[in-house]
Amino acid sequence: MSADEPAKEAAENSSAPAPKTPEPSGVDLARVALRAAKEQARARGDAAQQKKQARRGGLRSGARADGRDPLPLGSAINRLITERGWETPAAVGGVMGRWPQIVGDDLAKHCVPQRYDEDERVLTVQCDSTAWATNLRLLAPQLVARLNEDLGHGTVRLIKVLGPGGPARRFGPLRAPGSTGPGDTYG
Repeated sequence: MSADEPAKEAAENSSAPAPKTPEPSGVDLARVALRAAKEQARARGDAAQQKKQARRGGLRSGARADGRDPLPLGSAINRLITERGWETPAAVGGVMGRWPQIVGDDLAKHCVPQRYDEDERVLTVQCDSTAWATNLRLLAPQLVARLNEDLGHGTVRLIKVLGPGGPARRFGPLRAPGSTGPGDTYG
């Protein structure tokens, strides 16, 4: 073999026509066209089926989970609270239920949360004696900080402390003119 022979073989191979991919024959073209037609029909059928099911009142439940499946009660309530925007009132309601754990048993025996004003962010607490009301007023800053730790920063801005109420006011025929009732003697 001489040095020119590999060059001649390379020249012969390059001048030889490249093998052509066979063009699809009539049967192959028919198969491709049939496959495309089936896919288009399936797509049209799926769309028609979805329209029909929507008219009948929705999709039917199947073996897979979807948005219509029943939820556990806790999940359903959490979803409702989130959808309605009741996170803060629900959290404050939880605080009112856990009041003894938050403030301690001694304070909880004598002071009871009455209401929460969401607009003003004020928690109203009523005490059964003026001594406990004074004690709670002194503890209010620490209690606000503790409540905001549990509920989120800025949820409770102020604690309004109410003292004990006087006896029930009775109005009737035995009332002295100009009197404000039995409460005018407390002083």
